[in-house]
Amino acid sequence: LPLLINQWANVVRWEMKTRPFLRTAEFLWQEGHTAHATADEAVAETRQMLDVYAQFAEEWMALPVIKGVKTENERFAGALDTYCIEGLMQDGKALQAGTSHFLGQNFAKAFDVQFQTREGGLEHVWGTSWGVSTRLMGALVMAHSDDEGLVLPPKLAPIQVVIIPIYKTGLLAELLERIRPMQMGLIERGISVKVDDRDTERPGYKFAEWELKGVPVRLAVGMRDLDAGTVEVARRDTKEKMNLPLADIVNSVAALLDDIQASIYRKAHQFRETHTHRVDTYEAFKQALEGEGGFVVAHWDGTPETEERIKEETKATIRCLALAEPDEDGVCIVTGKPSARRVYFARAY
Repeated sequence: LPLLINQWANVVRWEMKTRPFLRTAEFLWQEGHTAHATADEAVAETRQMLDVYAQFAEEWMALPVIKGVKTENERFAGALDTYCIEGLMQDGKALQAGTSHFLGQNFAKAFDVQFQTREGGLEHVWGTSWGVSTRLMGALVMAHSDDEGLVLPPKLAPIQVVIIPIYKTGLLAELLERIRPMQMGLIERGISVKVDDRDTERPGYKFAEWELKGVPVRLAVGMRDLDAGTVEVARRDTKEKMNLPLADIVNSVAALLDDIQASIYRKAHQFRETHTHRVDTYEAFKQALEGEGGFVVAHWDGTPETEERIKEETKATIRCLALAEPDEDGVCIVTGKPSARRVYFARAY
């Protein structure tokens, strides 16, 4: 031990109300299952995978997430603890983006999974399980996109740069030849590039199509630009356009992609901060939810009954007990009973 198993698999859920990417009857996911000799090792594995998921969400998806623990009501059946990452979508709803479960010895006892100790005896293993799914694709779409289409973080974009030739009839082949050194320079830098050399569509149509697909950077290149030693560069996230020197275009685009990645994250983080409300009364709690939505951070008395009442009356659930949220004495917004800390509420997918 430890025994560490990971797999990618399609799974089926008998979902009656489906929603693309978020809740589907069949989906692809990554799941891991581990067995350990001690509880401490299993907890460490559970927390490590939570950190792996959070790092992927923040550094690759540019999606800020809150790491936390689920309440007993929301905990995975049979687990001792369920850890989660929670993101906030642009409509003010939360989305659980990944979970990591400390199973204790519950499943080991149910299936009689034992190991031989150093002393020669038999003990049940301590288990974990963890997973993320194609729900992350839904998170990516909802967290960053706009009315023109997808906005993809460069680290995840299958095409990072699209080059659109601007040419007069009969000059496409010559222009493509002049574009090729720039194209190859970007590829050699590890940047994925698509040259849209279709002669069936006008440039304006191509611009809109690649915006729809979320390609982070667009280069519009014509003979006149090349003669002048410049390239028109447009970034998808802010729609900003600029003319950059052709001589240093590879370095400029590489730096721009890094800036776009950071900028998309900053925007999402700022959105989450401005849509996180700390309240001390049930009335303020309801007003925050009915207003712009988002996370509402409030005191809760720790009982399933109060949790269920809030859910019934407001459709908001406790998303998690955030790991970064400090203990703070207070009173429950509903019952007035003592509370040792605030928890994160939200309406959620």
